[in-house]
Amino acid sequence: MAGEIPDLQAQERAGTGKGAARAARRAGMVPGVVFGGDKEPLAINIPFNALLKRLKKGRFKSTLFNLQVEGHDDVRVICRDVQRDVVKDLPTHVDLMRLRRTTRINLFIHVDFINAEQCKALRKGGVLTVVRPEVELNVLAGDIPDHVTVDLSKVEKIGDVVTISMVDLPEGSEPVIKDRDFVICNISAPSALRSQGDDEEDEEGDED
Repeated sequence: MAGEIPDLQAQERAGTGKGAARAARRAGMVPGVVFGGDKEPLAINIPFNALLKRLKKGRFKSTLFNLQVEGHDDVRVICRDVQRDVVKDLPTHVDLMRLRRTTRINLFIHVDFINAEQCKALRKGGVLTVVRPEVELNVLAGDIPDHVTVDLSKVEKIGDVVTISMVDLPEGSEPVIKDRDFVICNISAPSALRSQGDDEEDEEGDED
């Protein structure tokens, strides 16, 4: 199951339309709307600074939030659109969609690398290179995994790679990218050995 889902605080917005939206922005808020889930759309305001901080963290559109609005039950939402000022590139409006527990969504899930001390390739001097610290999975909103586990004890040789097909994904999850078996990490030779190998190739070339 997922770890703690981040909270997103908002206020119910009185009134709709351009006038109410402009008033919200003057008050340091970003207007938005929450829709879906067999309920009426709810007009909201989100504090500008809090939203900007979230946006700067990245992955805002693929992060599941627990939306908290005073006077309403908490609800899980995901962002469907962030409108921005064309000049300042700052958020001017946010669209959030309510999710049922049975809704399937695409989210970036953290990759946890375990048993490095038991990895033969690393014990031989290999270096772990992480290509994807996160993988994008299609998951159920009500059963979001906290992480994906890569067991490095199964990697034996320097030069070996770990691809998505080699990983046991959490039940109910599947990779968004299906047309190729993408690499999550690899065990490469130490830089000293690579340099030595390059030097030997250069010497062989000189002899020719």
